[in-house]
Amino acid sequence: MAAPSVIRTVKSTLALAAQVLDGVVTPRYTVAPAASLAAPPPLPRQTPPHLGPMAVAALPLLVPLVTPKALTEVAAQSMGTVERHRSIVVQAARMAATTHRPLLTHRPLLTRRPLLTHLKRNPTRRHPLPRSPFSASQPLALTTAQPRPTEPAVLQMAVLSAVIGPKGAVALHTGCFCGKTTAHCGAGCQNGPCTGPPVVAAPGPSPAPANPNPGTITILPGSAPNVQAGVPAMHAGLMPNGRVIFLDKVENYTQIKLPNGQFAYSAEYDPATNQVVGLPYKTNAFCSGGAFLADGRFVSIGGNAPLDFIDPTVGDGFDAIRYLSRSATDAGLNGQAWQEPGNKIASARWYASVQTMPDGTLFVASGSLNGLDPTVKENNNPTYEILDAQGVSNGKNIPMEILDKNQPYYMYPFIHLLNNGQLFVAVSKSAEIFDVAINAVVKELPDLPGDHRTYPNTGGSVLLPLSSANGYAPDVIICGGGAYQDITSPTDPSCGRMQPLAANPNWEMDSMPEGRGMVEGTLLPDGTVIWVNGANVGAQGFGVATAPTLEVLIYDPVQPLGQRWTHGPSSTIARLYHSVAVLLLDGTLMIAGSNPVEQPILTPVPNRVPSEDFVTEFRVEIYTPPYLSGTNANKRPTRLRLSSKSLKADGSTFTVQFTAPANNKAVKVALYHGGFVTHSLHMNHRMVFLDTTGYRAGATSQTLLVKMPPNRNVAQPGPYVVYVTVDGVPAIGQFVSVA
Repeated sequence: MAAPSVIRTVKSTLALAAQVLDGVVTPRYTVAPAASLAAPPPLPRQTPPHLGPMAVAALPLLVPLVTPKALTEVAAQSMGTVERHRSIVVQAARMAATTHRPLLTHRPLLTRRPLLTHLKRNPTRRHPLPRSPFSASQPLALTTAQPRPTEPAVLQMAVLSAVIGPKGAVALHTGCFCGKTTAHCGAGCQNGPCTGPPVVAAPGPSPAPANPNPGTITILPGSAPNVQAGVPAMHAGLMPNGRVIFLDKVENYTQIKLPNGQFAYSAEYDPATNQVVGLPYKTNAFCSGGAFLADGRFVSIGGNAPLDFIDPTVGDGFDAIRYLSRSATDAGLNGQAWQEPGNKIASARWYASVQTMPDGTLFVASGSLNGLDPTVKENNNPTYEILDAQGVSNGKNIPMEILDKNQPYYMYPFIHLLNNGQLFVAVSKSAEIFDVAINAVVKELPDLPGDHRTYPNTGGSVLLPLSSANGYAPDVIICGGGAYQDITSPTDPSCGRMQPLAANPNWEMDSMPEGRGMVEGTLLPDGTVIWVNGANVGAQGFGVATAPTLEVLIYDPVQPLGQRWTHGPSSTIARLYHSVAVLLLDGTLMIAGSNPVEQPILTPVPNRVPSEDFVTEFRVEIYTPPYLSGTNANKRPTRLRLSSKSLKADGSTFTVQFTAPANNKAVKVALYHGGFVTHSLHMNHRMVFLDTTGYRAGATSQTLLVKMPPNRNVAQPGPYVVYVTVDGVPAIGQFVSVA
């Protein structure tokens, strides 16, 4: 029987071939007569050792396996009869078995999940598929710049060749993408207008001293043997019930089975008990974006194609919207499934970013239309759309120039809401201020020196704490990144910090102790930022990162330049692609995830391409920051009471009562929103220090009058946590709703 990976490759490739024949996508192939191509160098007749027998022998085994049921359901409705596909598969097998050529397609095509979207959306189409003119005596002529084939690559190209063969030999083009901006000037596949060196060179790594109180990392025990997070933690969010939601893609293994016998791909984790419950959903949430709605619901937007050969109960997620309700007061909602009433976004989006606007609407930007090669513009969706405050799309896709001109580095852009209601948007090295109300770029900001900062070389970005002391002026930092999507890519240690609404905004450059991709920053209630996870070499994608960065970095934004970084403890767990970090109500940081392989593995498999050196990680860690370490653990404020948990961002006030430790000297109250966490982005993440009166230094019984932000530009609607810190030590946070 053929391996499941072979079946997946053939299925996804038949879908791609259908798209090519339909003209839906135009991959980076050009059709040319075989005679016009230079003859490739002779290759040994025996199977090259790096191909393995599966690559040259598995396709014939598919014939009895995929007919009639699987192939009929997956492909025959759209591409012809079962018999026609049977001949294609047989012919493709002959080609793979006789040529042994390095038939590699562009890497992004190979690192995507199997995509059957076109077949699902065009079930009545028929495609004439005459036999290919190529045969065992006429091996396919190919050109490629890629050095090493992989088994999926050979199978994929063989099937494509059989389907597209009548149009002539296929010449693979893996040349660099031709960008339009200075952001495309650099190492890797980009060749934009390189007019000269950056005005400010990106700094190299800078050593950071150890924090005198670094904090600790603890691995949580799990709810049962071999049950920790329950599912790979690709997406996460802290819910009003104090529990953490993990959301993943369709997998062939997780730690939880649902009542219907399928694996769970989402889970609800209770930090108080370490118990985890599986949650069903209806559509594949792979690499979705998300936010909290004004009414407190957690929403996941977009995703990827169904994998019904793994789970026929989960459908197409590309244009799906998923909703999850939890409450601080209604325990009956705990453990309830994702709700999917059938609302759709205006177009398919995979890797979209989501920002909540002051009026509670959602700005949804970017994404891939089909998950295929982002250097092919037809695959991309450089637009935005608006969902209303209930999470329903207005059905309109609006082009967005910064996404368009920065392709292929346009997915998962960094977006922050500014205090004037406009948006800071960063893509690759480019940044701008964008006004959604008038659909216009207000200001183009200087390029950020260094490497690419967004997918597939994402670093991390944080909107630093807002306060009335500086008029709630936004201050944004972006750290880390990388040069290109490959396991050889260097990563960037530099950070750029900017006040985008300043009269003359420019990047103030700083650097971490080492280069890091997939590094994510999380605000703490004391105003510091914790940076965790990532890799020192490589990029985002399956099997394309190595050298995990295990060290916790602590950033204090109020310190002078050059003195802001210290380092904390090091983890023993690699947190690479698909990792998350979430601040909990008790002020500790939960760290989970890492699933840098196409389907879960529990034991490393060396010498694989793509790499399988790092396993799917289910263990969950807690980082206890300095403010709760050592003797600080006994200095928490206690007995916290709020006069109201329904608040408004209009300058109104509420009271806070608590018991403080003796000899206290200072207090702060923070309004905190953790957001939707995925792929080192913390969408909508923000914190506002609130003005207070009534504090009495040294008193143990405290009553404060707390003033809310002046408007919804500073604190847009949704669920927040109120943290009270005394001398930097936080009380247990309490959820409130900002209407």
